[in-house]
Amino acid sequence: MEIFQLLEYDFFRNAFLAAFLMSITCGIIGTYIVARRMVFISGGITHASFGGVGISYFFGWPPMAGAAVFALIAAITTENLTRKKVIRNDSLIAVMWSLGMAIGIIFIYLTPGYAPNLMSFLFGSIITVTTTDLILMLALTLVVMLFFILFYRIILFVSFDEQFAKTRGIPVMLVNYTLIILVALTIVLSIRVAGIILVLSLLTIPQNAANLFTSNFSRIIIWSVILGFIGAFSGLLVSYYLNIPSGATIIFSLVTIYVLGRAIKAISSQRRILSK
Repeated sequence: MEIFQLLEYDFFRNAFLAAFLMSITCGIIGTYIVARRMVFISGGITHASFGGVGISYFFGWPPMAGAAVFALIAAITTENLTRKKVIRNDSLIAVMWSLGMAIGIIFIYLTPGYAPNLMSFLFGSIITVTTTDLILMLALTLVVMLFFILFYRIILFVSFDEQFAKTRGIPVMLVNYTLIILVALTIVLSIRVAGIILVLSLLTIPQNAANLFTSNFSRIIIWSVILGFIGAFSGLLVSYYLNIPSGATIIFSLVTIYVLGRAIKAISSQRRILSK
């Protein structure tokens, strides 16, 4: 009953809706990231976005807008240079990662007046989600869902066998660039929830937990959404009652779910062996 009373508060209701929308978007996009083994590329995009936050503070622009621009530039550049093999993947990720953080820190400390509190950007603060954030998250969720529903088989082909996809006449480059843009936007809009440091966990932990019990792409998506929401909502409640950072608590909840999943998997495997 007390949970329903909490939903009467605007900040908690916004946080609840943000957790719900984020679980859908990250569940879908994260499954693609894990399937393509793009986890560290996504990490590079995430940290590169901090450069946009710093520049936005310096010029007085909305920080999330700057983060989005930097994330998109990083995503497209990474995809382009990786395909042309101009630089090794790991080296490129390291450059993007460190350059974005360096630019962000430099411009924040060049900003006149007091340096802004960066905790919400680095570690997330879901209770600070605004109505505008929710509208943007809803728009992205609808776009991601529609794109994956309409082009599910194409995405599946591109994710697991690009050469086969090309032989079927699928515009692989267009699909890849569209997906990397969706990855970048998902990362930026999830920063409010988990922060730049922890956002990658939202895109990987639920998917790996789901993958313990199924290898089917669509089922991983569904279970990633469910587990992501359970972890986000339980983390939100714990952070509220204990008055601790929400982003870290949500990630801790997701890791707990993953550990429980591994334990259940191990126990069921052991029972299967003993029953033979």
